[in-house]
Amino acid sequence: MTRSRAEDTGVCGVTAAVAVIDGKWKTLLLWLLETGPQRPGELRRLIPAISEKVLTQALREMEADGLVHREVHDVLPPKTVYSLTDFGEELSDALAPLSDWGHRRLDRLAEERAAS
Repeated sequence: MTRSRAEDTGVCGVTAAVAVIDGKWKTLLLWLLETGPQRPGELRRLIPAISEKVLTQALREMEADGLVHREVHDVLPPKTVYSLTDFGEELSDALAPLSDWGHRRLDRLAEERAAS
């Protein structure tokens, strides 16, 4: 899905919502930021498989979409902290039932594999 779908007013609401969280890392970043503000280095430690470039790109897209707030502290070395906006928290709350469904699906798959 392309970034332009996130701003296309002619798509259904689900498509517009999915466009905002599309990608490999955004839902994980959203989940991690639910616990509170995080520095980019902390996020990198929590997600070792993500590159610094991809992390920066995902966070910038999430900031542009109004999901995260980026706060830069005027100290040396510069300190940047990311946190969820109210809009990001609202999305996170909306995704909670989908997460629950996903866990039930994984449990079901595990039971089916165990029965085989």
